Amino acid sequence: MDNVDLVWSDAAAEVHRFVVGPLANNVYVVRCRRSGVATLIDAANEHERLVRVARALGVASVLETHGHWDHIGAVNEVRLAGIDVWVREEDSSLLPSYDHLLDDDTLHRVGDLRLRVLHTPGHTPGSVSFYLEGTPLLFTGDTLFPGGPGNTTFEGGDFATIIRSIEQRIFRVYGDTTIIWPGHGAPSTLGAERPHFEEWIERGW
Repeated sequence: MDNVDLVWSDAAAEVHRFVVGPLANNVYVVRCRRSGVATLIDAANEHERLVRVARALGVASVLETHGHWDHIGAVNEVRLAGIDVWVREEDSSLLPSYDHLLDDDTLHRVGDLRLRVLHTPGHTPGSVSFYLEGTPLLFTGDTLFPGGPGNTTFEGGDFATIIRSIEQRIFRVYGDTTIIWPGHGAPSTLGAERPHFEEWIERGW
């Protein structure tokens, strides 16, 4: 359906991924298998396709990792479809509209599932990552990619801040088997990325 891939599952959860827009944004749907209720991470682009997928998979909420244009292109359309949009307050002004604000270190309910909200600023002031409790899955938006942190040269970005977010909110908390699912490109693990942390600092971007 609409080139959507089931990329991870266990007895309780499913994670579906599809790629949209000119910057090849990853869109993730995290779905509770028992209830059929799901959330979508980043209403990025291709709104007609995105809304079709959301309806087919039972999406009841949208969680925005941050407010850059390529991650929010379908926000108005998903809201018109009756789906609430959540974002951090620091990035809320970047969205055309939204419904709720994300509080740090809270749990967003998706049926029986819980996504922990982690404020990980640096790429933008309101960048957020989401950890699916009871699994090895961490959705990092544009905060952490295979090979290092996201770009901090945009307005509102700050390299020292993103490094601190990665070190304190991700590396110190989650183990090497944790799988990171970024806003663009392929997944990786913290075990693969952690040894390069000092290299990223020396590189300086």
